[in-house]
Amino acid sequence: MNDVRDLVVLVTGGSNGIGAGIVRAVLARGAKHVAILDINVTQGKALEAELNLKYGANKVKFIKCDVTTNELHTAFDEAVQLFGYLDVVINNAGIMNDSPQTYEKQIAINVTAVITGSLKAYEIMRKDRNGKGGTIINISSVVALIQSSLLPVYSATKSAVLQFSNCLGKNDTYNRTGVRVVTVCFGATDTSLIAKVGCIDEEIEKMVPAALERMPLQGVDAAVSGFIHAFENGASGSTWLVTSGRPAEEITGNVTKAYEILSQGVYK
Repeated sequence: MNDVRDLVVLVTGGSNGIGAGIVRAVLARGAKHVAILDINVTQGKALEAELNLKYGANKVKFIKCDVTTNELHTAFDEAVQLFGYLDVVINNAGIMNDSPQTYEKQIAINVTAVITGSLKAYEIMRKDRNGKGGTIINISSVVALIQSSLLPVYSATKSAVLQFSNCLGKNDTYNRTGVRVVTVCFGATDTSLIAKVGCIDEEIEKMVPAALERMPLQGVDAAVSGFIHAFENGASGSTWLVTSGRPAEEITGNVTKAYEILSQGVYK
């Protein structure tokens, strides 16, 4: 079992919702320091002040960061300079908006920033390059596991996160670098992410509220509890389903079987 005690943790999108819940949870379990990266300065500063009051001065550092810009690199560098190392990086920042005005930003946040943050963490942590090893956890979604016409762009971004993380976390890479990569697929969770969903056109947008009502909604606490279980128990390259308020379920075998089917004929 992996333990967060005495580790330095960085969380993107960490000032509210599931991200803030993760920050609180790792501190409650004895994390040494936590860096909160987020674009929302008001919420980030408030959370920093609250948690430093509770756990001690300089335990938590909020760093204002737009993950779609060079601020992401700068924020990682600042966190390392401040805390000496990063043991755990959680790429949690994300939006759900397929609208024609926003989908490119969605790709930049949900895919490009996750890859950039992962590779930045990978270079810091890898044992074959003077690092001490570590853990990267990337947040995917149940939409990476199904096919639906409602959110094709969002579904594509979360599918990309799943495939990227699984491939980066393969055993041959983990054995060489000591960097564990775990993927968590959250189901619908009661956060601002689902408050207003943008779609590719008006017809689909009218269908979304009814579709969301049919999906079992879990609370943030349930999502965070499942996340912690995945962190503590997940092997590198593993995938975990956290949905409907149920305990976290490892679905690595299902993903592996799915790709065995998809790959039929590729090498013939």
